[in-house]
Amino acid sequence: MTAGCAPLAPCPKCPPAKPAPETAVYLQFTFDGLPGWPSADLDRSLRTFLAGCPRSGPFSQVCARAASVPPDDPVAARAFFEANFVPYALVSSDGPDSGLITGYYEPIIEGSRTQSGENRYPIFGVPDDLIVVDLAAVNPDVRNMRLRGRLDGRRVVPYPSRGEIDARGVPAQVIAWASDPVELFFLHIQGSGQVRLENGERIRIGFADQNGQPYRSLGRYLADRGELPLDQTSMQSIKAWAAVNPAKLKEALNSNPSYVFFRELPPAADGPPGALGVPLTPEFSLAVDRRFAPLGAPVYLATTHPITEQKLERMMTAQDTGGAIRGAVRADFYFGTGPEAGAVAGRMRQQGKMWLMWPRGEPPPRPD
Repeated sequence: MTAGCAPLAPCPKCPPAKPAPETAVYLQFTFDGLPGWPSADLDRSLRTFLAGCPRSGPFSQVCARAASVPPDDPVAARAFFEANFVPYALVSSDGPDSGLITGYYEPIIEGSRTQSGENRYPIFGVPDDLIVVDLAAVNPDVRNMRLRGRLDGRRVVPYPSRGEIDARGVPAQVIAWASDPVELFFLHIQGSGQVRLENGERIRIGFADQNGQPYRSLGRYLADRGELPLDQTSMQSIKAWAAVNPAKLKEALNSNPSYVFFRELPPAADGPPGALGVPLTPEFSLAVDRRFAPLGAPVYLATTHPITEQKLERMMTAQDTGGAIRGAVRADFYFGTGPEAGAVAGRMRQQGKMWLMWPRGEPPPRPD
């Protein structure tokens, strides 16, 4: 208690109490209680889980059993999940048992290997002066937190923001040059994508690092300024707004100080890799807050499709993370590659519920 503050009376000089950090409550469930469980496509769910199965810790024995399940056998896949996992409903300590489910995809943007009048927006690799401080070495309780910055003499200072990087650049390799700043901005938001070169060749790039600045929603920025209604902000509506408001575009884009740096992936890559390090599977890979849903774990999702509004109930696998994905009941649904996937992902802002699948006999994970 702050000195001089009476515990039962208001005190204008007292600093406001900090809200307790969110945590997760894991409520044991049954498979019969999962919405849509009898009709779920579990064979593809099992293949996605197996692709990045964490073969250590509580999953070690489960992964070995998963490898022995024959493919294209939905009955065997269902038996595997029911025999090896216990569903736990994810509930926020703040109260809600439902949360926001958004969508993302792998965009394909136009660009070139060399700078030109048309292609003049750089896609940077990791800067030489970017410093990453892993806080786990200082405090194990924050093992999933990392600070990013650069050296200024003997001091570590924040790394430049989006606006500063766009104005002055960074000491980094330029992987390619993009033709459209808005498409490049959304490439940063998605975290991976492809660049179609002038000769038709494509190069695939994936998330390598980030400048450490906080993510700020461009949709929220435009809504707060009366440019777009908040309930109508989507990737499509933002692109349409940008096309008719070129004078306001730079300020709007720079409202999100977060900036992503990329790495070029092998041409034969099966798909964009998520934070787990394995290629994402369209419509079966999920980005989560890893504090509450460990990467590699199956997560049952119950939400609705953003266009058809039909029920979307599916066993996903937690294979990715994202700067905006924060919360116990919060996820990003991966839709795949290209404009068709983007048309759906850009409209995905649905409410949904999540159940963490955890190996039988193991206590549910402790939130980080």
